[in-house]
Amino acid sequence: MAQQLQPDTIFLKNLIESHRDLFEHILNHPTHNEVQILYTQIDRDKNNVPHFRSYSYRLNANHYFYPASTVKLPTTIFALEKLDELNIPGLTKDAVMITDSAFAGQTKVKKDSTSKSGLPSIDNYIKKILLVSDNDAYNRLYEFVGRAEINQKLKKYDLNGTRIIGRLAVGDTGINTKHTNPIDFYQGDKLVYHQPLQYDAKDYPMHPENMLQGKGYLDRHDKLVMQPFDFSHNNIYPLADQQMVLKRLLFPETFPKDQQFNLTPEQYKFIYHYMSMWPTESKHPTYDPPEYFPAYCKWLFYGGDSLAMVNPNIRIFNKIGDSYGYDIDNAYIVDFKTKTEFILSAVVQSNDDGIYNDNKYEYKTVCLPFMKNLGQLIYQYELNRKKEYLPDLKKFKFRY
Repeated sequence: MAQQLQPDTIFLKNLIESHRDLFEHILNHPTHNEVQILYTQIDRDKNNVPHFRSYSYRLNANHYFYPASTVKLPTTIFALEKLDELNIPGLTKDAVMITDSAFAGQTKVKKDSTSKSGLPSIDNYIKKILLVSDNDAYNRLYEFVGRAEINQKLKKYDLNGTRIIGRLAVGDTGINTKHTNPIDFYQGDKLVYHQPLQYDAKDYPMHPENMLQGKGYLDRHDKLVMQPFDFSHNNIYPLADQQMVLKRLLFPETFPKDQQFNLTPEQYKFIYHYMSMWPTESKHPTYDPPEYFPAYCKWLFYGGDSLAMVNPNIRIFNKIGDSYGYDIDNAYIVDFKTKTEFILSAVVQSNDDGIYNDNKYEYKTVCLPFMKNLGQLIYQYELNRKKEYLPDLKKFKFRY
């Protein structure tokens, strides 16, 4: 079906301004805390085919925000695609994945204590990404897919404002980002696939606005440098591209065949299952309170509240990110009881002192309350929105 090109820009502005008590901080802040929102209503026809109508607030693909862990979702999808495209007997998501090192800064992985077998695999890495946004798991998939292939795939799927050019949380910079580790896959003792060290010569230059931020930063030696922090060598993943990935993942039937992800029905179900599972429902890997809790990575609607009583009728299929004062969530929210469904993607930042890398960001007082209030507000609006045909949501219902 045809995708709506330009979202309405008035509706969300009016809705937020009419609830000033919930959104006072961003409305009074000179940059609105870098907020961008994209909300998509879903209306089903008599055949249950979804049709979309989008609404935006301050959405600007050319205004940079740091995407943090949100880049893990496309990388996860591309890892499963690569397994299929290699089409090698025994090379499955369950195969044992041994990562070696062959360049400066690279690290090896031979064991994974969180998996049932105690050994690493793409299967377990994806679970860890979708359940708790594990950084090392993403880095291993980045190395498997390879930087060049990730960026080729982004172009293939018309995600032209996006680039993914580095690992996360390991100080991956410069030439190191261009080299990815050698990897061996095994079934038992049998080597089924060897991937040598890869090198990607390309640079993927992009020049959005807002790449220089703040007034200072702490360098790698914790020394204060009084000049703006430069994001120009980081990943880029605008909000509209994020929602496009989510829409293409959850509703592939609304895209032309050649624009659908190259995933099997089982791979789609695998992603949906772990995207929507609470971390505390998982057995392998296991995530226990108090460090982990049901709403751990669910920001739109729950605000990542460790004490939140989760609604048993609601499931959230999402991917969050947080770093440098930015909180991002890209979510499909479903209430099976009321037959409510919508897509909501949002970013907000708070860095009041203008210093980066000092771990002083207002996540708990500004960002997460904003996310929770926004998700709840849209949910309440959706509960009262009239629909001609109620959706059949069984595709998204799982036993956990």
